[in-house]
Amino acid sequence: MKYNPNEIEANWQQYWAENQTFAAENNSVTQGGAELSEAKPKYYVLDMFPYPSGAGLHVGHPLGYIASDIVARYKRHQGFNVLHPQGYDSFGLPAEQYAIQTGQHPDTTTKENIARYREQLDKIGFSFDWSREVRTSNADYYKHTQWIFIQLFNSWYNKNTDKAEDIASLVSLFETEGNANVNAVCDDNIVAFSASQWNAFSKEEQERILLQYRLTYLAETEVNWCPALGTVLANDEIVNGVSERGGHPVIRKKMTQWSMRISAYAERLLQGLDTIDWSESIKESQRNWIGKSVGASVTFNLKGHNDAIEVFTTRPDTIFGVTFMTLAPEHELVAKITTPEQKQAVENYIEATAKRSERERMADVKTISGVFTGAYAEHPFTKEPIPVWIGDYVLAGYGTGAVMAVPCGDERDYAFANFFKGQDGMQEIKNIFEGIDISEKAFDDKNTTIIANSDFLNGLNYKEATKKIIAELEAIGQGKGKTNYRLRDAVFSRQRYWGEPFPVYYVKGLPQMIEAKHLPIVLPEVEKYLPTEDGQPPLGNATDWAWNTTTNEVVSNDLIDNVTVFPLELNTMPGWAGSSWYWMRYMDAHNDTEFASAEALQYWENVDLYIGGSEHATGHLLYSRFWNKFLKDRGYAPTEEPFKKLINQGMILGMSAIVYRVSGTKKYVSKNLKSEYETEEIRVDVNFVNSSDEIDLEKLRNWIPEFKDAEFILENGKYIVGREVEKMSKRWYNVVNPDDICNEYGADTLRLYEMFLGPLEQAKPWNTAGITGVFGFLKKLWRLYFDDNGLIVTDNEPSKDSLKTLHKTIKKVADDIENFSFNTSVSQFMICVNELSTQNCHERAILEPLAIILSPYAPHIAEELWKQLGHEGSISKVPFPVFEAQHLVESDKEYPVSFNGKTRFTINLPLDLTPAQIEEIVMKDERTIIQLAGNQPKKVIIVPGKIINLVG
Repeated sequence: MKYNPNEIEANWQQYWAENQTFAAENNSVTQGGAELSEAKPKYYVLDMFPYPSGAGLHVGHPLGYIASDIVARYKRHQGFNVLHPQGYDSFGLPAEQYAIQTGQHPDTTTKENIARYREQLDKIGFSFDWSREVRTSNADYYKHTQWIFIQLFNSWYNKNTDKAEDIASLVSLFETEGNANVNAVCDDNIVAFSASQWNAFSKEEQERILLQYRLTYLAETEVNWCPALGTVLANDEIVNGVSERGGHPVIRKKMTQWSMRISAYAERLLQGLDTIDWSESIKESQRNWIGKSVGASVTFNLKGHNDAIEVFTTRPDTIFGVTFMTLAPEHELVAKITTPEQKQAVENYIEATAKRSERERMADVKTISGVFTGAYAEHPFTKEPIPVWIGDYVLAGYGTGAVMAVPCGDERDYAFANFFKGQDGMQEIKNIFEGIDISEKAFDDKNTTIIANSDFLNGLNYKEATKKIIAELEAIGQGKGKTNYRLRDAVFSRQRYWGEPFPVYYVKGLPQMIEAKHLPIVLPEVEKYLPTEDGQPPLGNATDWAWNTTTNEVVSNDLIDNVTVFPLELNTMPGWAGSSWYWMRYMDAHNDTEFASAEALQYWENVDLYIGGSEHATGHLLYSRFWNKFLKDRGYAPTEEPFKKLINQGMILGMSAIVYRVSGTKKYVSKNLKSEYETEEIRVDVNFVNSSDEIDLEKLRNWIPEFKDAEFILENGKYIVGREVEKMSKRWYNVVNPDDICNEYGADTLRLYEMFLGPLEQAKPWNTAGITGVFGFLKKLWRLYFDDNGLIVTDNEPSKDSLKTLHKTIKKVADDIENFSFNTSVSQFMICVNELSTQNCHERAILEPLAIILSPYAPHIAEELWKQLGHEGSISKVPFPVFEAQHLVESDKEYPVSFNGKTRFTINLPLDLTPAQIEEIVMKDERTIIQLAGNQPKKVIIVPGKIINLVG
């Protein structure tokens, strides 16, 4: 009976689908008034759900899914009720750009892409609970995203209770006390008012004030604007100053945008990292992004102006070393304070800076650039004039967008001061450190600092000087101690079509929330997916995009009267909106009335294991933790953190194929001859190349016109390509389609091979040539159960060696899965099958448990073996075999017998023999008698369990 993976896998995939084998139960939900009997412990394993691109999956994509599937299947064998769902992050810019290019509706292409993804995922045999599939672009999903947005709008952050609360409680405080004693996370420059003043304000004035406190709010914000795409981009959508999608220029621009007050959760986001099992690298990325620092807020008055510059500094002890100030080019004061003489230079600099992204400016530590504004600030204590510059190393969105520059104590300030040395507006560097030479570089070791040339701070160390300067700043009303965070509020508006519509309409320019019972507000049809001619977002093209407050429905724009019919929000939500809570929807995916029931949320709690890419460290993973904490505050989420354990899978790299074009010709020279020519590297389709690096020239000629009439200079009649390990990408033609692997070798081979490549968290190159070894292993496994005539499994007693092999494998595989060390499990399977083959093992007592152990890794062949062994139903929930240590205990020992230190033969003896018994047996052995040739040894050295040595 031959191993036929294609037939076996198709049959079992159909069986799983028809029987909903992997559907999880919400065990807390009552059925007919009684709890489900024999409730199992829960285990929730989740993959970061994919964006369904038109390209489909390549072999790098399933890596994390295979790992999570192994864990999910193993946990089912252990008796857990496993939730292992899948869905699609189906809103986003790529689908919209494709729609712009082709005129196809993004919904159409998204559904086509999803169908392709589903086909590929099913082919690999994942144990997903497809009954809970979610798509963020479906209205029955995003109506709950809209609901969460409304909850954020109707909440404020109370610093006293350290949590989000209903905005009604804030209004109550205003009505009875005003805002003088309100301790909230809110906008800067809040104007104080009394209760009587609040109650006298108009409704519009009250709403404007509340916008300064709400957790989602409208504000003028510096954004990354991409004119070509007509939308705002997140920092992670920009690479080297251009859009990741299309490579278009991006500029910094002020726009009125919806923002999320994630900064309210900065400390909790920081502290929560200590409670979760994530890699230190991801935690450190988030700590750096949150950027907690302790120092002081200092106010510098501006000479000749009523305004002042506020700075945050972690080194207030160095305030007497300030020689200039630097503002971000976007700082609101720049236009006010720039002198006429400097106006042109400043404007030119601002225009140039707008073309660089924040990330680019942060990363570029080598370029020094700036312009003097012509204005001067006043030192709080010496009253000396301090020149005010602008420089793009200061960012408007970080801190206050201003820096007090102390060149003697900061390397970047030092470089800036030296670069502009001698120019108007740049003072000499002051040294305020006792006994320190700053002629070559700045001194930034605060632990050994002794302050000098600083008036009342002279002779103090860092801690003493910091404490004293804060007290003095507070005494003169120009500063105070402060803890600051780098984390900025997240811009939540996108000028796109293909995204969640906001449940918002506008009355007198102020946002109003649509009642939850009228959700979803469904994305309208539009003729064009581009911004309107007057620069409005694509939803400005919609003809029916107004809200009737009487009938509570979306109506024609022609009916807008600003009395009962009002305009709807034209922006849409960003891609991270739907992905910031999706794991909760899986818990109760078909609930029409709420995003998930309290019972389902309480039962599943949060994700036990989350697998996904490290590139989401400061995007998705931060935003989802924020939304989870918010929903916990408001009584909806049961836990503070969404993901208990996180594993970042490494990347599977492509093995690119390179041909060498002789420069200026249509000749291509084989790899080992290229040193004789001046050549250019051209990447070609890796699928044309065999395991010996020989390219199929006929396929290459028929690929693209460039090679049709090309001349190929061969070596030994063959063209050998060069190889390069790099990211798997269509751009490099090094993508390997998993469908091709599954069709030729089977999904079980693909699954085992991807795990065998190396540790899950490391990057590793793909090499199709290596897959044949794994396929050979499965065929060898099959032969333990079958010969040409059928099943050869017996009910005979297994040998001790076979039991030892089996239990060694049980222990190794269980330990490896618990430790997420999947590659070493595959190695153990190979060792196990080799040993059992050598032992000629065909016993049911060995081969039945072996099929179960293998099932998480190669589920299709395991299911078939289980069925052929005479069992009904799926192997997937059969208890995992129990490791029995006694089978690994050695009862005898193969001793080397040495004569004068040289081994002459071996002898197998029980381990419980005494040295005297061992000596007696060895001395009577014929091989000993021959070696001694009638002589008696002078000494017999015996170490039980180790050595036997007879000395002449």
